[in-house]
Amino acid sequence: MRTERLFYKDSHQTTCQAKVLACREVKKGYEILLDQTVFYPEGGGQPCDIGTMNRVEVMDVQEKDGEIWHRTREAIQEGTEVTCRIDWERRFDLMQQHSGEHLISGLIHEKYGYNNVGFHMGSETITLDVDGEVPEAVLKEIEAKANQYVWENHPIEITHPSEEELKTLPYRSKKELTGDVRIVTWPGMDICACCGVHVDFSGEIGQITLVSAQKFKGGMRIEMLCGRRALEYTNQLKEQNRRISQLLSAKWNDTADTVEKLQKEYQQLKFRMVGQRTIYQPARYQQIHSKTGRQSEHNLVQTKFPGCYSYRRWGDPFPAYQRCF
Repeated sequence: MRTERLFYKDSHQTTCQAKVLACREVKKGYEILLDQTVFYPEGGGQPCDIGTMNRVEVMDVQEKDGEIWHRTREAIQEGTEVTCRIDWERRFDLMQQHSGEHLISGLIHEKYGYNNVGFHMGSETITLDVDGEVPEAVLKEIEAKANQYVWENHPIEITHPSEEELKTLPYRSKKELTGDVRIVTWPGMDICACCGVHVDFSGEIGQITLVSAQKFKGGMRIEMLCGRRALEYTNQLKEQNRRISQLLSAKWNDTADTVEKLQKEYQQLKFRMVGQRTIYQPARYQQIHSKTGRQSEHNLVQTKFPGCYSYRRWGDPFPAYQRCF
């Protein structure tokens, strides 16, 4: 019983009518098998769809032995006709993230030959692991080039080449593939074997933002955001900078320079304050050491700093006694 995968025919289809082929009880509810579905099962680094089936919540979707099972809290009798509806906002967000990741991975592979060796799509950010290091300046260029491609609104191409055709394609893949291979192509940018669902046009990605990059297992881990997530991230940065600008009474594009200036002033003040903690009194110094009989055994060394005089015995830790004016 193979479920027809409507999400591959149209990634923007949000509802469908389906027939329940099987319903079985599992540890955390029930699993339902349909004759066709718009629910994408978890796979290829992309989380599954969630939604409803005749108003029954669909909490998880997994592919097992070639069959797509929908997990629910309630049972639905075999043979029942159901209306399936996915959470479209979630689906579109995940498609934006996945398609954006393809563009970044493709550009890095094109320039350095590095491979995407790890990909995680979380609820807040996505991470991309590559098996080589990319300089920060180059990452900025890649980000700019990817966004330019987004604005040009290129169409996606999804094909199932024959075994012979597959041998001639310079596609990206984490492992060697055989049989029916699904190839996702962004013309002029990336060719990759992928089972995920994507946007139809690059313009739907909206915006790509590379948030951070750090060394990771001999390569690099890149944190990135696309679409609405990228916009929300930008708005958060704007709000933070606006608040800092008000607190510093500085223009929004001068906040970094103003903070740097304040930091230097703080360091200078801190240096002066440390010098004032112990005030050297020459008479008191002589009085204390005359009782020990050690005064004549040591010479006083005077060191000058801006606004300060530091006195210490030769061999004492520095500074010993200090007076600031």
